Order: sequence, then structure tokens, then C-alpha cells
Amino acid sequence: MSQSPEPAQSEERWSDRVAFDPTIHHGEPCIAGTRVAISVIVGSIADGDTPAEIIASYPQLKAEDIRAALRYAAEAVRGYAVHPNRRAS
Repeated sequence: MSQSPEPAQSEERWSDRVAFDPTIHHGEPCIAGTRVAISVIVGSIADGDTPAEIIASYPQLKAEDIRAALRYAAEAVRGYAVHPNRRAS
């Protein structure tokens, strides 16, 4: 039985930085200690913003927060099948 490798010492698990609080954004996952939703960070990356640009807009964030948001998003969609509306020609 193989085990997942432990994260590098400098690499935190997303669960160390992501919080779920029903009083903040109706329980939507946010970076712990902030009101910055994971969806805002992931959406900003998808829109082409760099981590530096996101941090400039949300100075309470650190680079590790952005990585944690992306790790959370990757884990959240793992196992979900996505079916496009159109078939490739």
C-alpha cells in the first residue's frame, strides 16, 4: 500500500490556511483570518492575474495563501467528471 508523500516543510497543507466559518461569506471557504474567499483567488488566477497582483489587491494575503487556495480548488474538483456541452469535431 503506497502512502501520499508528506508535504515539504515549507509547503503547508491547504487545510492549514483555509477556513470555513458560517458567519463569513455564508460558510464559503476563505483564507483563515481574512474575508477573502477561495473563489476570488482562483477566479483571479483564471482571469490572468499573477499572485503578486492578487497580493497587491489583498495585502493581507501571502503567497502561501494563494498556493493553498489553488490546492484546495484542485482537491475540491478531483473526482468530479466534467462534461463539455459540445463534442469535438
